[in-house]
Amino acid sequence: MPLKKILQRNYTLNQKVYQLKLPFDIDCIIPENDSVRLLSQFVEEMNLTELYSTYTRVRENQVPPMNMLKIMLYGYMNGIYSSRDIEIACRRDINFMFLLEGACAPDHSTFARFRSLHFAPCSEKILAQMSDFLYKIGEISGESIFIDGTKIEAYANKYTFVWKKAVTKNLAKLLVKIANLIKECEELFGIKLIYKNTFQMKHVKKLRKKLYELKKLEGVEFVHGCGKRKTALQKSIEKLEEYLWKFKEYNHKVYTCGERNSYSKTDTDATFMRMKEDAMKNGQLKPAYNLQHGVDSEYITWLTIGPQPTDTTTLIPFLKSMEENLNFKYLKIVADAGYESEENYSFIEDNNQISFIKPANYEISKTRKYKNDIGKIENMDYDAEKDLFICKNRKQLKMESVKLRKSKSGYKSEKNIYVCEDCNNCTYKSKCIKGNNSKIPLEQRTKRFETSKKFNRQRKENLERIITDEGCLLRMNRSIQAEGSFAQIKQDMNFRRFMCRGQKNVLAESILLAMSHNINKLHNKIQSNRTGKHLFELKKLHKVVFKSLIIEAC
Repeated sequence: MPLKKILQRNYTLNQKVYQLKLPFDIDCIIPENDSVRLLSQFVEEMNLTELYSTYTRVRENQVPPMNMLKIMLYGYMNGIYSSRDIEIACRRDINFMFLLEGACAPDHSTFARFRSLHFAPCSEKILAQMSDFLYKIGEISGESIFIDGTKIEAYANKYTFVWKKAVTKNLAKLLVKIANLIKECEELFGIKLIYKNTFQMKHVKKLRKKLYELKKLEGVEFVHGCGKRKTALQKSIEKLEEYLWKFKEYNHKVYTCGERNSYSKTDTDATFMRMKEDAMKNGQLKPAYNLQHGVDSEYITWLTIGPQPTDTTTLIPFLKSMEENLNFKYLKIVADAGYESEENYSFIEDNNQISFIKPANYEISKTRKYKNDIGKIENMDYDAEKDLFICKNRKQLKMESVKLRKSKSGYKSEKNIYVCEDCNNCTYKSKCIKGNNSKIPLEQRTKRFETSKKFNRQRKENLERIITDEGCLLRMNRSIQAEGSFAQIKQDMNFRRFMCRGQKNVLAESILLAMSHNINKLHNKIQSNRTGKHLFELKKLHKVVFKSLIIEAC
């Protein structure tokens, strides 16, 4: 064969004759117990009318939305998240060809549009369908849900930060500059605007209008460039325009922040948070999202995405969203100490649910230092009839007043303030009264603290629940299942950064991850004959260890 024939775009012209071999059908090549078969059957059982409604029409030569969903899920099941990589897999991988059902491989932009334009609007409904189906076939118990959260980095530059505190400071300085400019223009051009040394934005707009009228009346032409002198009127107008443009910019930034303290210019929905993945070891903040997982029987039954840097304020929105979408309601809410608050306790009580939340002081209360701290109210005697505490020196701390505290979320809690009757010449004063930042000398200070009776009752009830055999079993399963879901997504599936921008697209991507995780989990359970098992059993040795720790804590 001449060497020049190699240099052809069509490589089939130079190939040798090969004998065709059976089978031609891809279905015969794929093993019977392959997860791609389970995925295909699972998706076909779902009602995808809402997904189809996002299309105006589906063309004949177009891959159906159901098949697009199968391909996206199978890509996420195998750690393929990029639309370009999924396109390549559709051309080379027989499992992806099996899901295409003979259709041509779509372009990478088609997969990107499907994820953001078609799947994102109905992603929550599809996840709810999956959870309801798992509940019907008995794979989900529907009794206890294990909740935990993690932070995943957003698809944004880590140096594109906007801080709300800095913007508000600059806005205040800008308002002072505008006020000085108005006074200066009043003196230069004889314009009277300010009354009683106060001005509003309508005064600024009126000043701008009068300055342009004055320019037109005097026939002033603006000059620019080197060697040309600007008039006082031109300088004032240019300065005013600059201040107005800055004022609009600062207002837009404050509006974008909303209740958050920061956002990223690349992805305005992302908030800067402190991440565990800190390569520089300097506590650097990165744009991220707070992902909350609700896990039952090792399946992710529900999830939410939020801008909150902590988990405390995420529990109530999570439970509300889950109750709105799922057809069944969980009775037991199991979470770690990061979710403890009076607001969360009260919401779970009012919603006729039982909380298994570990108190925030549970671990530290086991230490000797905590038990010997006489300033803690937990180490004081309480007289319920007289509603007073008795300190180490046998002095009474009586209730002085009741105050209402309002949290950032708007929840009002009742705080009781207790004050000691006499702290003079007390030998335990230095150990009882803490804090060195008070301007009042220690000799003149009196022991006082505030506490919530409702919160103390709720914490005590939760403590009693979590130290029972059932509580120990649920806490152990929370650490295995809830934290295990993040371990599998971050470590096994190697997903550590979102591929999309915007909270809606990030939520859709998180749901794709959760659904692919659930299919993988169902496949592994079927193959290992573990279907129908909801909780990991607590071994006898672990029971003895748990009970010994409980005795030490009490």
